[in-house]
Amino acid sequence: MNIEVTRGAIQEQTTELIVINLFEGITEPGGATAAVDRALGGQIRELLAWGDFAGKLNETALLYPSKDFPARRALMVGLGKQEEFDLDKVRQVSATAAHKAQKLGVTKYATIAHGAGAAGLDPSEAAQALAEGASLSQYRFTQHRTEKGEPDEQKELETVQVVVLNEDLLGPIQDGLRAGESIAAAVNWVRNLVNQPANYATPTLLAQEAQRMAQTVGLKFELLGPAEMRQLGMGALLGVAQGSVEEPRFVILEHNAPAEQTAPVVLVGKGITFDSGGISIKARENMERMKGDMAGAAAVLGTMRAVASLGIPHRVIGLIPATENLPGGRAYKPGDVLTTITGKTIEVISTDAEGRLILADALGYAQRYQPAGVVDLATLTGACVVALGSIAAGLFSNNDRLAARIVAASHATNERVWRMPLWKEYAEQIKSDVADMKNTGGRPAGAITAATLLSKFVGDVPWAHLDIAGVASAEQDSPYQPKGATGYGVRLLVQLLRSWS
Repeated sequence: MNIEVTRGAIQEQTTELIVINLFEGITEPGGATAAVDRALGGQIRELLAWGDFAGKLNETALLYPSKDFPARRALMVGLGKQEEFDLDKVRQVSATAAHKAQKLGVTKYATIAHGAGAAGLDPSEAAQALAEGASLSQYRFTQHRTEKGEPDEQKELETVQVVVLNEDLLGPIQDGLRAGESIAAAVNWVRNLVNQPANYATPTLLAQEAQRMAQTVGLKFELLGPAEMRQLGMGALLGVAQGSVEEPRFVILEHNAPAEQTAPVVLVGKGITFDSGGISIKARENMERMKGDMAGAAAVLGTMRAVASLGIPHRVIGLIPATENLPGGRAYKPGDVLTTITGKTIEVISTDAEGRLILADALGYAQRYQPAGVVDLATLTGACVVALGSIAAGLFSNNDRLAARIVAASHATNERVWRMPLWKEYAEQIKSDVADMKNTGGRPAGAITAATLLSKFVGDVPWAHLDIAGVASAEQDSPYQPKGATGYGVRLLVQLLRSWS
């Protein structure tokens, strides 16, 4: 889908559909909506008077103008209450309009820039949110379907034309739209990776996708195989991998590599491409969902793609430890002791607590860059889902400033986080009698003890861990999020990096 910007008046656009909006409770439309109302001979005011449209968030009403009107149809979309209007409402409204246009069989429509220059929103940020909403709403994963979907899925939107009356806003809105398109493209690419069956998205194929992406956007790419991992002493990653015939991979991506004297921000993503639980095998119900246990890795890959596309002026490194976690004659076992890249040892209590093991080696590897900060993402614990549900990711950090930056980014993107404690008392739960630590401290505070283990591998570097187990997939559709993989983390991390100083 292409998003264009043009200067002009929305009521003068010759197109299949125009999109205008109204806040809840407004009885006399203003701005572009008022201009369309005048051109329609008061149809909008009449609609409001009859009570057929109230402006509630994502409410829609379709008008059919006379033959003298340039557009064939006009779509009203509700913005909700003005005092509650924010960037995420822009995303939702834009997505609602795109869905409605697609159901009407429209391939191109014109829209005003919802919220740009109004309601206190920055025009560029509002335009970015508009582009994100429209683009994210159109995502469908159909690669493995041979039958056509519903009729409204068969005709794709080709163009969204954003019409701007104020010439001074053209530049900022154009910039915002381009950023929104790049970020949404990265999110949708991540959704594809996470939705892929595990027999397609193996560690090797994930690495190949990363390499292709890196070549396309201009990232430095490096790949480590089992031999290089053994040489580095990545015993935890290799231990998890040894039960599978699929070899593990460790992907290294670098943006702004020439700035090698600059301390980078390092992003680390858990890449378990299928998690059976290993010897500590999971229950069979819903095990198919464990193809998505690499959502953290995919989010880091998508962030690196967006960072390069946007030309973010910071040095950023992405690290992806990727493997399957399967039972077998060579699989690691409860009671085994694994030696990590840092030399620290971990007693395995449960082979289903594998994510923290591969992240331990990746976080240890990250220290060689002397980073300005490290952020890892992982579908790490069911305990975090119990604590926060599907509304927010768990945020753990050893640095208040970094945590505050992530919280600020979450407010801008609506990819929510909630900070959890990392008090030293929790470390008591993962003390081992035979090793430096054990990989699980039992059911109490399960998400916290997992993060506590990770904290042992970051030293004094500012670090944050995002447990995204509850937000990596959606169980039902919402305006810009179809059921399935969400691509959570890309928009959050991009916002963090764009605001990094």
